[in-house]
Amino acid sequence: MNCSNCGEDIGEAKFCPQCGSKVEEIMVAEEAHVEVSSEKYCPECNVIVEEANFCPDCGGKTEPVLKEELETNVEKDTNYASKYSVQAFLDRTAEKFEGNEVFELENDYLLDVNLNGKVWAKLGSMVAYTGEVKFKKQSSLEGGIDKFIMKKVSGESSKLMSASGYGNVFLADDGKRVTILNLEGSRLYVNGNDILAFEENIDWDIKMMSGAGSMSGGMFNIRLQGYGMIAITTHYTPITLAVTPDRPVYTDPNATVAWSDGLSIDYKTDVNLGTLLGRSSGETFQMAFRGNGFVIIQPYEETAVGLG
Repeated sequence: MNCSNCGEDIGEAKFCPQCGSKVEEIMVAEEAHVEVSSEKYCPECNVIVEEANFCPDCGGKTEPVLKEELETNVEKDTNYASKYSVQAFLDRTAEKFEGNEVFELENDYLLDVNLNGKVWAKLGSMVAYTGEVKFKKQSSLEGGIDKFIMKKVSGESSKLMSASGYGNVFLADDGKRVTILNLEGSRLYVNGNDILAFEENIDWDIKMMSGAGSMSGGMFNIRLQGYGMIAITTHYTPITLAVTPDRPVYTDPNATVAWSDGLSIDYKTDVNLGTLLGRSSGETFQMAFRGNGFVIIQPYEETAVGLG
């Protein structure tokens, strides 16, 4: 039998007299039709030592390496490297091009608007776009005199912008989670902080909560009604609480995101709780929802801002 490593006739020897290869490794290589690499391996140091018969570090006898093992190790290293390659990153983060609705989720925190006309969006929420799109800050009188008067009463500046044209517009709001809702003719009230976008044909108006007094949070909200899509945002994952006549729901105004039509809403003051906790809002002032419907809340107390 010849040594498959160096070609020397080894007869019945257990080791090749020329290169020192083990006969059993040579036989395994021949049975598997795998060539023995010229690379040598030191079992003591666990390193490849090229063609040396003895390890330069420990002086131990080296062993031949099967090419199949070498290729497998190279493949593992290549796969490990490719997982973090630029191309792998591009593949993971590429635009999805999925769905044909006006509003689609690119991911949990990014709204993709398939624009062919006009939509309303929160001012400053555009992070990227493609196509021919024009953005315009809402003017004071746009939307009618009623909205103009309400803005003046509430002391709010313009917080909406229009996006007109065609293409894809990507919207986000401080990394908040985005939820798309199709109103289908229903009416929804949304906290001004938490509206991201809505279609042009949605009827909207700014509403002041009766009985809110001078309390912060939830005082001015936006009413949305009609057929079309809206996108709201929340800090973390929202939860919906059912409201029934025998089960009113009380919420922190700064954690309240939206609520359905048909609910009566009052503000409840808990001075004792505020005194104990040292709070001037939130737990001290609560929104009380009664009737039949639902309330959407988030696990976060958000500072209220103007809308419209």
